Amino acid sequence: MAMAAWKKTIWVHAVVVCVALVALAGPALARKGSDKRLYVDGATLVFDTESVSKGQPGEIVVSDIDLFRSMLQERSGIETLRLNSSGGSVYASSEIAWIVSDYGLHTQVDGECVSACVDIFLAGARRQMTLGSKIGFHRRSWSPEAVEGYYNDLRENQGWDTPFVFGSWIYADTQREMYEYLSYLVERGVEAGFAIETLQVDSGDEWYPSRLQLMAAGVLREAP
Repeated sequence: MAMAAWKKTIWVHAVVVCVALVALAGPALARKGSDKRLYVDGATLVFDTESVSKGQPGEIVVSDIDLFRSMLQERSGIETLRLNSSGGSVYASSEIAWIVSDYGLHTQVDGECVSACVDIFLAGARRQMTLGSKIGFHRRSWSPEAVEGYYNDLRENQGWDTPFVFGSWIYADTQREMYEYLSYLVERGVEAGFAIETLQVDSGDEWYPSRLQLMAAGVLREAP
């Protein structure tokens, strides 16, 4: 009986040690797992649409909204959002920016942050960029295929009897969207003249201001 009890004690201790090792390794395994796109690293939430596993979207998409919300709800202690993205959905980025601002997160670019990614970056309380990284701006665009699909899907509900009526709506909607975009930049502390300059580049190109330009314009800032 004594020998059996001794063996049982050894087995229990082995199980406890194994459980402890798994618990300690858990965060590291999560970081090195298949999800390289959105993961937690200590007090930092990493959003990297440029390092994706097979089958994952290589841009900011609408489904990211709920992912962000759930990650922040489930993980306490996150202070910073680290970004590396060439952009994506304007709607998704604006919703994620709202979440980032509401949680009072700091933002950091590590790599590149272009187009819609900048909307998320500007939501940060403190905004930083690692050495060698870049922030890029260009005008927003809407492909002919997407315009056609939008018109065909909504023309009956919206009363767009002809493409000309739809074109008139686009003209008004574009002005409203540009007003909201520029207002957002200024509200986030970006100098107004710089905000206007971000509209100078075609969507197929990028404008990468220098670090000094970004600091002077209020895009980068150390204090909330």
